[in-house]
Amino acid sequence: MTGPSQFDPDKERGVIAWAAKNSVAANVLMLILIVGGIVTLASGIKQEVFPEVELDVVSISVIYPGASPAEVEQAVVLAVEEAVRGIDGVKKVTSSAMEGQASTLVELLLNTDKDRALNDVKSAIDRITSFPKDVERPTVSLLSNRQQVISIVLYGDVDEATLRSVAENSRRAMLQDSRITYVELSGIRPLEISIEVPQAELRRHGLTLDEVAARVQAASVELPGGGVKTTGGEVLLRTTERRDRGNEFGNIVLLSQPDGSQVRVRDVATVRDGFREVDKEATYNGKPAVMINVFRVGSETPLTVSAAAKEYVAQLEETLPDGLYAASWFDTAEMYEGRLSLLMRNARIGLLLVLLTLGLFLEARLAFWVTLGIPISFAGSLLFFPVTDVSINMISLFAFIITLGMVVDDAIVVGESIYKQRMDGKGRLEAAILGAKEVATPVVFAILTSCVAFAPMLMVPGPMGKFFRVVPIVVIAVLMISLVESLLILPAHLSHPMPWWLRVLLSPYLWFMRLVAKIDMPHRLQHHIQHTYIPILNRALRWRYFTIATGVAVLIGTLGYVAGRIPFTFLPKVEGDLITAHLKMPVGTPVSQTERIADGIAAIAQSIVDNEDAKSDGPTMSRGLYEEVGAMSALEASPEGSISTEGSHYATVM
Repeated sequence: MTGPSQFDPDKERGVIAWAAKNSVAANVLMLILIVGGIVTLASGIKQEVFPEVELDVVSISVIYPGASPAEVEQAVVLAVEEAVRGIDGVKKVTSSAMEGQASTLVELLLNTDKDRALNDVKSAIDRITSFPKDVERPTVSLLSNRQQVISIVLYGDVDEATLRSVAENSRRAMLQDSRITYVELSGIRPLEISIEVPQAELRRHGLTLDEVAARVQAASVELPGGGVKTTGGEVLLRTTERRDRGNEFGNIVLLSQPDGSQVRVRDVATVRDGFREVDKEATYNGKPAVMINVFRVGSETPLTVSAAAKEYVAQLEETLPDGLYAASWFDTAEMYEGRLSLLMRNARIGLLLVLLTLGLFLEARLAFWVTLGIPISFAGSLLFFPVTDVSINMISLFAFIITLGMVVDDAIVVGESIYKQRMDGKGRLEAAILGAKEVATPVVFAILTSCVAFAPMLMVPGPMGKFFRVVPIVVIAVLMISLVESLLILPAHLSHPMPWWLRVLLSPYLWFMRLVAKIDMPHRLQHHIQHTYIPILNRALRWRYFTIATGVAVLIGTLGYVAGRIPFTFLPKVEGDLITAHLKMPVGTPVSQTERIADGIAAIAQSIVDNEDAKSDGPTMSRGLYEEVGAMSALEASPEGSISTEGSHYATVM
């Protein structure tokens, strides 16, 4: 028999006792965590497929109009490489020379101050005095892994001008949608306006080629003209002579005759709207194609951007010219939605299992409050996302999935301790305070050890460290909120009877658990503990050296078996939905040879698809086959981001 309780709640001190005695404060804290998390999710957390991080790479882009790759290399690339190699913190310099453009990537050493290195690179580039006069001002910036959400392929048996026109109109139309901010085209040559001037025409009008070029250039710029202050405010003046079409260049006046007649560009030259002579083309299922890439920017979410793009594709298909088609391609929002669905599905299963298991072996009321700790912990952890610059992405969703199996451990321990005090005859308040205090120390250290286990991931250097720092931040945030919930909120709920409105709301669950209680699972569990577990435990303690030796032997045997059989890799190789072949030939390889090999790769891929489709009665296993010659680009997301490299010796097959 248990004697009369001498418990005096007024004599209990400490934050646990205070929270148990002040259920209103505990409920307010619970509401702050839940409502605050929901509000933060709705208004302040960025959503993306993968974290967008700045890489330890400085990008230098230099435009040299009209220059061949060899001229670009000699006049620009060599000078840029020479200027940046001696900068502190530079690990490697990689350059590529294309027609009219040079691109240099400066990889920095780990733990290098990126801002200082960026300024040093800018200063070094500004000090270069050997650039030809036609070279435009270099662009220097830190490289980031901007992730695209979805691509749209326009393809068909149409000429390049029609394909480019439809693609550009589609890009502009998509930007009219408030859900889409950034769209770019790939797989198509840049526009170029050519002005061909015969020598005979120049001599007839007494002009030189340099004079024609100078007057065309002077008539094709926008220049600020200052401002005029008026009573209504300041009016800014600007000369707007920018020209974007061939006929606009044809109207430029070269000479004014004494009789008032004018000689225009179209009178002495042939002006054509065309494409830059670069070795670049793309096909989709063997037909000429252009890719429209749609990106997420700012507070946009992958799901909304993808939905907007797909809606536009559905509308576009109804207005396309004959022989031209549109298709969605590589929708990363599907991966994001799949990971989100996996989290929600696992959360529902976890909630149900905790609710039923604890209700079966302990009591329904305890099971409900312990289970409520899962959404409280998850919602509360969202409050830390804006502070730590963490977004909802594939990595953070993975971290949430990890914590699903850990988040209720402390609440179960505290709840079971309180339940045991109740079974010993203690009152609700006394059981809540004594039970929580009894296990508070081991629960705190259990959570802290878990946090310490994940903390080293915060110190991983380089792009991979920036990419995966999300995991420890999310795990630690969830576990710390779970600790607060289990030691402050849970005892307050268990120290008082369940409100009547909550009993009414949970009446189906409570009725079901009363029905299941007739099985008397707690008694059966105690029976197995007393007659099976306790005897085995006593023998293990009596033969403790043998028990320890057996455990060590099993550990050594397991390590010996695993060694050499299970490979180690930092990132596992996981099958994806996109198969990509990157082709890099020796520099200077003719585009015809690169195209021939890329076509061979595409033919092999198509034959595999055809063979697999022949074995199956279902839909085709492939959405399509995209081939781009003259560029090597990666659509798949990665910590390093997607960097496109151009040249006649590059090709990509997807």
